[in-house]
This record gives sequence, structure tokens and C-alpha cells, in this order.
Amino acid sequence: MANIVAFAGSNSSTSINYQLTRYTVSLVGEHKSRLLNMVDYNLPMFSEDLEREKGYSDVLIDLMEQIKLADGLIISVNEHNSSPSAYFKNVIDWLSRLNKDFLLHKKVLLMSTSRGKRGGSSSLGIIKAILPRFGADVVATFSLPSFNHTFNEAKGVTDAELSEEHKKALELFLSKI
Repeated sequence: MANIVAFAGSNSSTSINYQLTRYTVSLVGEHKSRLLNMVDYNLPMFSEDLEREKGYSDVLIDLMEQIKLADGLIISVNEHNSSPSAYFKNVIDWLSRLNKDFLLHKKVLLMSTSRGKRGGSSSLGIIKAILPRFGADVVATFSLPSFNHTFNEAKGVTDAELSEEHKKALELFLSKI
């Protein structure tokens, strides 16, 4: 049984990427999973001055510990103006200061969603290129376009073709951890 940690790259209390992540975790099966809500991980904007003066916060150290204990990660990244959110980039910046290889040997299912037709695919592509720099093995990806039309809180991914893509991405991820 693998240990999976899942979170969205958003700190919004109404995050659609968190909803997609929560749904995905519900399908994990016999593996142990922990869903983190990034609303609970309030991190100041990274600066070397702040790092030098105040060090590392308890929430950052907790997040690092959760990642360290995981065999695999499920991450759904949000998109702001065709890029990852400043919040998620900031999380990566802080984690990489604690340990540049903070994702070493971690299998990752990387997802994204948006209300638009591209499903956060720009952000997904950027993060897919960045995470291996910190040791991650992105084994599967999934992008859900038009969230308001393709996702339902009770049913999950409602479009049959997209639901099948999501299922295959999750199965591939689970087969690698």
C-alpha cells in the first residue's frame, strides 16, 4: 500500500482544482491518501531577506514532511493569465530552499482544470517542465477543460471521454507507485 499526498496549487477556498483533486483522491482505492487544503498553508512571498531573518515557518516544514512521507503526489495546478499562480510558484520556491531535491523519487500525477476550454494546459505544461528539476517523476497528466460543464461535485468528471482520460491517468500513476 502506497502513501499518497494530494493538493491543489491554489490557496483559494473555492478552488476548482481542489475539487478535482478531492474527487481524484476518492478514486485512489486501497492506498493511504492524505488530501491537503492549501488554504491551511499560508506562506509569505519568498525573499532571501525574509528567509535569513525569520527562517522557515512551521507550515512550510509541515508541508515538506508530508511530501517526504509520500510515495506519490497528486497535484492539480491552477492557472492565472496562462501561467501557474504566484501562490504555487511561491510554494515551490520555499520548498526548494529547504531542500533542492524535495521531490526526489516522487511519482506525480499532475492535473489542471479551468473554466475555459484549455483546462489550465499552459500552467500544466510549465509545472510539468519545472517539477523534474526538483527530482519529481511526472508519470501522468490530465487536463479538464470547461470545469463548469464537465465536472459535478456529486458525480465527478461528467464527460465520458474526459472521464476515461482521467481514469487512465490515475491508473497509470497508481501502477507506478
